[in-house]
Amino acid sequence: MYGYVDGYFGLDFPAPADTRRPGFIYAHNRQNEFTVNQALVGARYDDGRVRGALGLQAGTYPEANYVAEPAVLQHIYEAYAGFRPFTKAWLDVGVFGSHIGYESAISKNNWTLTHSLAAEGSPYYEAGARFTYEASTKWTLTALALNGWQNIRENNRSKALGTQVQWRPSARWLLNSSTFYGNEQPTDSVRRRRYFHDFYLTYAANTRLSVLALFDIGTQQARRTAFGNDTWHTGALVLRYRLGARPGGPFTAALRGEYYYAKNGVVVRDAGPLASAPDYFVRGGSLNFDYAPSRRLLVRLEGKVLNARNPLFTNTARTYGNLTGTIALSL
Repeated sequence: MYGYVDGYFGLDFPAPADTRRPGFIYAHNRQNEFTVNQALVGARYDDGRVRGALGLQAGTYPEANYVAEPAVLQHIYEAYAGFRPFTKAWLDVGVFGSHIGYESAISKNNWTLTHSLAAEGSPYYEAGARFTYEASTKWTLTALALNGWQNIRENNRSKALGTQVQWRPSARWLLNSSTFYGNEQPTDSVRRRRYFHDFYLTYAANTRLSVLALFDIGTQQARRTAFGNDTWHTGALVLRYRLGARPGGPFTAALRGEYYYAKNGVVVRDAGPLASAPDYFVRGGSLNFDYAPSRRLLVRLEGKVLNARNPLFTNTARTYGNLTGTIALSL
């Protein structure tokens, strides 16, 4: 059995007219309101030959991310069953976390309190079949057949494909390469193929300092054929440092710089890419401080500033900031 709850409060600058943060923020997406980002309870089983998991959730995170799913599916965090078809391999079928990106939906497991622009613009969860092969202690290879780009209920007759390769050359290094390919339009009469690649690496320089670098790039056929493809890319750099006299102490700080660019607002805008839509470009940074009085509890405070090429946050503002605090408990 496992459990998790993440309560938070935030303030935005400039303050919006209501408690909703900008539309491209899907996690910790409320401000001036005491609320719960994610409350999760579940069970996992693994005897070395068969395994499975069932996790149910509630909060503002599933409310924002699962809005397109039928009501009966909106509270599923994970639900899969799997077995070893042969030594060193797993085959799982169901709903599970995304193979894209370094950030989990569970904020407590991430280097920063709020999610990056890269994470908010890519899937948090997937539904399909996942085949994982543990080639060695250094190499893990994964192939996936999916319903699509962050959807449990299929929205067309097409299926998507994904891959993931992880290489751990030493205890200090992790290099990840993930891909996605599929048609992500809600009707079968319209096909616009999407290809996406996610790359990130982490490096533990010493017992105090860790570094994470990410670069994602994707392309999708434009709504109007004559306009070719719409491309988006994003990058992030995160430095995490353990504070205090002891390297393993309870205090940690993390500094993040990031940007996100999407031609014609592809992927970002709800209406889809339009030739007349302005390009979406945002850059910014954040700084967070963590206090972990025990391995199960984490208290975090983060400040973030984002700047846009166009006034994307309100009718006039190009710069947006927020302050968020959370207390997260895992069982």
